[in-house]
Amino acid sequence: MLDQLGLDPAAESVYRELLASPDSGVAALATRLALSEHEVREALTKLSELALVRVSTEDSTRMHAVSPHIGMEILLARQQAEIAAQQQRIETSRVAAARLISEFTHYRRDTAEAGVQYLTGLESIRDYLLALNDKVQEEFLTFAPGGPQTPTNMRASRPLNQRLLERGVRMRTIYLCSIRNDPATLVHAEWLTERGAQVRVAPSLPNRMISGDRRVAIIAADNDDTSVGAVVLSTAGMISTLCTLFDSLWKHAEPLRGVPPQQKAGLTAQQAEALRLLAEGRTDESIARSLGVSTRTARRIANTLMAHLHARSRFQAGVHAVGYGYLPPMPD
Repeated sequence: MLDQLGLDPAAESVYRELLASPDSGVAALATRLALSEHEVREALTKLSELALVRVSTEDSTRMHAVSPHIGMEILLARQQAEIAAQQQRIETSRVAAARLISEFTHYRRDTAEAGVQYLTGLESIRDYLLALNDKVQEEFLTFAPGGPQTPTNMRASRPLNQRLLERGVRMRTIYLCSIRNDPATLVHAEWLTERGAQVRVAPSLPNRMISGDRRVAIIAADNDDTSVGAVVLSTAGMISTLCTLFDSLWKHAEPLRGVPPQQKAGLTAQQAEALRLLAEGRTDESIARSLGVSTRTARRIANTLMAHLHARSRFQAGVHAVGYGYLPPMPD
């Protein structure tokens, strides 16, 4: 029953028996549980490592089992720490993979093979976008994660966007909800809408992506550092998948202006997304990157949600969120 929290059947049975019969010794536990004394001692060692049992202060020859309430909090906190550590390892692996792509493109600079082309560095990306700008005839789609956009990127994109819109190209861009708090990015987004582009916002985005005429797509090699490089895809199956993803996110994205609609339990889309990330055990830094906000803001959002859910830990917040119906049940 408690195997998902790190207790094997023998350790769980010994823990339960100690709770029911606090004065039991190793021999008595072995007899009642049909275990060998060696197995009982191994179970007690495991329970001691998990801080679920300790030597009794009244009798040094006996073990004391902590109360189930405290015990479960200990196990949940331990599991939360393991999830956070795993998430950190994933983040580290993702960065390492991006670096490997970057190194690979150093040897095969801007070459194409089987519908894949690698672009190295920011200048190479901008040169490619300049050439693509002249070829696009019908539609230009963009995921713009990272929250507030840099002044350099906004200045560089304006002439290109202006030419596209003047040619009658349909332009749709999805930013993060967090740009509503950045005046410069908001002005830029409104500049686009005034010239005919369509702009919406979403609580999080998978990666920086640009697609032209549903024939080619450019994806950042490292979403945290877009200057590293990019991958250009032109295979029909890949493009279809990416454009289907864009259409799905566009359908559920919010208008740029207006009051953000409330989700279930009075949460905004950004808060609901933060709650989902929180339940995954994501760190404040990881949540901040996904939402396009500062780490301090991500921590404030997380603390507000935990208070709203009456949770004392992030793992408990996820459990409560499922129990209250804010999140779907976790898969078995």
